[in-house]
Formats: sequence, structure tokens, C-alpha cells
Amino acid sequence: MEKSSINSFAKRLITTVILVPFVVYCVVSGYTSMYMLAMLGTALLSWEWAVMVPNKRAPFFAVVYFFVAITAILLGSLEGWIVSMILALALALHKTKDENHRWLLLLGIPYISVGLWAFVEIYTLYGSQMVLWFLFLVWGVDIGGYVFGCTLKGPKLAPKISPNKTWTGLFGGVILAMAVSYAVCWYFNAADWSIFRFYLVMAGILAVIAQIGDLIESAIKRHLGLKDSSDLIPGHGGFFDRVDGLLFAAPFAVLMLRNLILVIN
Repeated sequence: MEKSSINSFAKRLITTVILVPFVVYCVVSGYTSMYMLAMLGTALLSWEWAVMVPNKRAPFFAVVYFFVAITAILLGSLEGWIVSMILALALALHKTKDENHRWLLLLGIPYISVGLWAFVEIYTLYGSQMVLWFLFLVWGVDIGGYVFGCTLKGPKLAPKISPNKTWTGLFGGVILAMAVSYAVCWYFNAADWSIFRFYLVMAGILAVIAQIGDLIESAIKRHLGLKDSSDLIPGHGGFFDRVDGLLFAAPFAVLMLRNLILVIN
């Protein structure tokens, strides 16, 4: 790696060593801490999107994003989320009439709330072990993509959207996500599951979906002329930069897990 890449990796590593235990502790400590973690994430994402997309009413949009996402999380109901989102969109449509980035401001409403709702839904339906499985495989995608991409280089994945991402990084991210999935399943004695292999397949599919989510956020930032969503996390950029793949993959994880449980039963 080049010196700048090494320094960036060192910052990422230090921040990760601090944040990962905190997140894991919140996930395994029960409903209260899990919901507090979700609310903290909601507040950070709402603030970042409202500030990242240029507009004249950042506090208003931050509150709207926060309201819809928290409603979805607390109600635990897709129907409740749909009602709150429709109301928020109706209000935001009026407020965005004179905004240059109207559709990006509106996109923030479902973008934040759907992913957070799905993340909490995994916990509600399947418990902390499944959340850890999902978190670690998504983190594996990021780490594998970064390490393999920086060390092995290779052809660019989407040079017009994210010049630093490579096909090698994508491949490395998928492989590490599947390896992490195997390790987490083994740790929780999941080898007894009759369809254990499906968890590896899901990990590979979700890894690709997470990479797509990463590219979508990169495309949005490039459209806005930004490198990072904010400078909140040293070595990582903004909070969105770290959870973009997670937010995009979480709804697909819920769908896949529901179908998997039906197969098991």
C-alpha cells in the first residue's frame, strides 16, 4: 500500500476497534440498548443527509427524516411506516418546491427509514445472533473490499462513480463476507442447521447488494461534488459512508431470512 493508504487504514483500524465493540455491546444487551443504538443512528443519518444535500431548510428536513425513521422503528410495522412516509412526503413536497436538489431531499425519507426499519426488524424477528451475523458480513464486505482493492488493485469497478473501487475489491469483499458468515455460524453452533449452506449463499448475495448500496451513495456524493458525507468519523468520513451498504442490504436480508425460515419450517 502507499503511505497515504497506510495512514488511512490505520485511522480506520483505530476507529473500528473503538466502534465495533460498542455496537456489538448494544446489540447483545437487550431491546433497550438496541433501540437506543437505532435511534442514535437515525439521528446521525438524518442530520448528515439534511446537511449533505444543499438546501435552505436543513433543520426541517432532519426532523422529517428522523420522524419517519423513528416511527417505523417504534411501530415495528411496515404499514405504520408507509402512513408516516406518505404524510412526510406530502409535507416535504411543499417545502422542496424551490430547492435545487428536490428529489434528493425527498429520497432521504425512504432511504433512511427503510434501511433502519429493516435492521431493527432483523433483531425483532430473529434476535441478536442474526443481527451480528448480518453486521459482521457487511463489515467483511467493507474490509475485504478495502484491503484487496488497495493491495491487489486491478480493473476499476465503476470509474465514473467511484474511481477507487475495483473488481478485485468486490471479489475480496464477497469472499471475506462469506468467510465471516461461516465463522459466525460456527461460533453460534449453526453447523446443525439443516440448510447451513444457504447462509453462505445469502452472505455472498448480500455482499454484492451491499456493494451496490455503496456505489449508489458514491454516485449521490459525486453528483453533489462531495468526497464524504461528513467528517464525523476519523478515517471513515461520515456515518453514511459506513452504513450505506448496510442500509441498502438490510431490507433484502429481511426478505431472504423470511423465505429461509419458511423453508426451514
